[in-house]
Amino acid sequence: MRLIDFYQKCVSLGKEYDPRSAVDVEKNLTRAVKQYEELKEKDKQYFDVERLKNPYADTRILNGDPETEVNKILAGIDMEVQEVLLADRLREKGEKIDLILSHHPEGKALVALHKVMSLQEDVLAQLGVPINVAEGILASRISEVERGLMPLNHNRSVDAARLLNFPFMCVHTPADNMVNTYLSNLFIEKQPETVGDVVDLLLEIPEYQESKKIDAGPKVFLGKETNRAGKVFVDMTGGTGGSEDAFAKLAIAGVGTIVGMHIGEKHRKEAEKNHINVIIAGHMASDSLGMNLLLDIFVKEGIEVIPCSGLIRVSR
Repeated sequence: MRLIDFYQKCVSLGKEYDPRSAVDVEKNLTRAVKQYEELKEKDKQYFDVERLKNPYADTRILNGDPETEVNKILAGIDMEVQEVLLADRLREKGEKIDLILSHHPEGKALVALHKVMSLQEDVLAQLGVPINVAEGILASRISEVERGLMPLNHNRSVDAARLLNFPFMCVHTPADNMVNTYLSNLFIEKQPETVGDVVDLLLEIPEYQESKKIDAGPKVFLGKETNRAGKVFVDMTGGTGGSEDAFAKLAIAGVGTIVGMHIGEKHRKEAEKNHINVIIAGHMASDSLGMNLLLDIFVKEGIEVIPCSGLIRVSR
């Protein structure tokens, strides 16, 4: 499979499992096209034209010829300079690695992480929060994330991949969409009655079992296992954590329990204030589940995966 085909398939899977409707995803692309068309000619050279066909700014080919044939991938959750050096060491030992694949974004995809957070606005709207309120809640948080990303050394790992001649790619929101949909469907099907029942369902999944062995989740962060779960909301996509102001709206929308990858202290306090149970499933385990669901599709097409950097590889 060519690298460009691999990339386009990841974007397609992201759309297929997106919690938004297909219409909302296309509207996102339409807005990008309008934004591009309204730019002055001198500014168009700085616009990432991939945004015109890929709604996930945190998923990009970061280095390499798109026509490269991909047969074996070194894949992990965070693929930084040390993992690029690991790939080079494995190559010296005879492994033919055609692609370094990161889940978390690097390079220009990291700079643009905040751009995928608008997905959270549409998810809140689906729960019954007026879209103008959802946009207002997210606006300051999106700006905060953008400011926080600006000082980072974004291209460090990309430069390492370029110098060592490795194709390099990241796939973030598409994989997060897949784990989000997988778990949402699980809870809809099983209808857990208590918070403890939700945890038990997570612990039937191999990635969470492995994570539990090192005490990295799942854990009840707010509430008790005997509490009734109510409506379970899976919060595992949309770039990064949203606004703490959303918890009051989620409570009004009838959410009783949130299942997430991680939670900040400000967010935890707001959830507590609004009597929402919070289960942290575990960051690496949840990212691994999303990546595994995605990678399994490519493995069936003959691509070999070498897992590293926190990826708990499980085939289904």
